[in-house]
Amino acid sequence: MKALSIRQPWAWLIVNGHKDIENRTWPTRFRGRVLVHASKGMTRAEYEDVSAFAEGLQLPARDDLERGGIVGVATIADCIPSERRTSIWHMEGQFGFQIANARALPFVECKGALGFFNVPDDVAALLRSMHAPAAA
Repeated sequence: MKALSIRQPWAWLIVNGHKDIENRTWPTRFRGRVLVHASKGMTRAEYEDVSAFAEGLQLPARDDLERGGIVGVATIADCIPSERRTSIWHMEGQFGFQIANARALPFVECKGALGFFNVPDDVAALLRSMHAPAAA
């Protein structure tokens, strides 16, 4: 299972359906489902900057944001260059990974990595077991 680390509170905004673009300095050809990993790091200044930018949205309290694990799942539908940006979330000079079908998942602790990465087998198995249909 592929995952992508995203700093909070950006990860929260994605898995709760508010943010439709993830900005990166590099393009990707990857398309499809990806786990959203919330990075461990988040400064007070980052939280305050996002809170100001997302004016009108009620973010969870800084200390309530889960970090250092899987917080959701989404689909990467496209990679949009900066010159074609249309979303308010797409930053100038960045590639925008277009997000679709994002939803939150119960938090599962997991170490992150740069770029798209494979989650460890035990984390993948736990996530599958949490979402397997109940036996009849």
